[in-house]
Amino acid sequence: MAVHFKQAAIVGVGLIGGSLGMVLRGKALADHVVGIGRREENLKTAVEMGAIDRYVSDPKDGVRGSDLVILATPVDTYERHLKEWAHCLEPGTIVSDVGSVKGSLVERSEAVMPPGVHFVGAHPIAGKEKTGVAEGSAHLFKGARCIVTPTKKTDPQALERIKRLWEETGSILLTMDPHLHDQILGAVSHLPHAAAFTLMIALADLRDHRLSSLDLARHSGGGLRDTTRIAASSPEMWRDIFVWNRDNVVSLIDTYQRALDELKRLIAAGDAAGIERMIERAKREREKLNDPVAVAT
Repeated sequence: MAVHFKQAAIVGVGLIGGSLGMVLRGKALADHVVGIGRREENLKTAVEMGAIDRYVSDPKDGVRGSDLVILATPVDTYERHLKEWAHCLEPGTIVSDVGSVKGSLVERSEAVMPPGVHFVGAHPIAGKEKTGVAEGSAHLFKGARCIVTPTKKTDPQALERIKRLWEETGSILLTMDPHLHDQILGAVSHLPHAAAFTLMIALADLRDHRLSSLDLARHSGGGLRDTTRIAASSPEMWRDIFVWNRDNVVSLIDTYQRALDELKRLIAAGDAAGIERMIERAKREREKLNDPVAVAT
């Protein structure tokens, strides 16, 4: 039996929130979908694309009467949002999210829920470097993983409804402890983004201070574009991810730095055999990612 909601409110109608709205409306999983956001132009686009039925700028107006509320804003805004309008929610309402960081954010979100209102953390791993509802699609989540992060406080019925919601999107469901989620996603998503961002900064600094004739756009090939595609991601979103998962990310950068230092040492020593062994190991690990279920952006 498909999950169904009377009214779903989506706070932050961007790529992920908008795509989820398209599924909610397209599959009639909610009688009404209301969008909440700051930019009217984006919200008008969301209506035109069929992501929401209507929109409001005041979150209190949008969440009243909703039995599902999805937080799809930068993770640093969660607590502010919940403190502003959680008291407007009726018992039985489920609040969930789509954020890339869980850990203490889930615990802090649970702590501000009114009596009878349930928080269930979720993370659909279906993002891409381009943002905004105009990039959204009802098929965005199909075949992608969605990690649900319950705690000891999570209401079993609310958890089951959120699982069923994401199954309706075509996602492959995983259940994981919120803190374990941050360790794993730190490694497979947050660290690669840090590497891509810093590589682009290093190349820009090289161009600006040492090699003024280096035109990154004109001289680069597919290798640089493939390696740094995710460097075009939202600065606002990734700022918050790095801050909220800082301990894991810093530790992972240390691990990455050691691997980079080892490659540097092998190159400086002219150790051809050592370089080949290191690249061969990297090649084997990369080939393991060919399974599409294993790939996360």
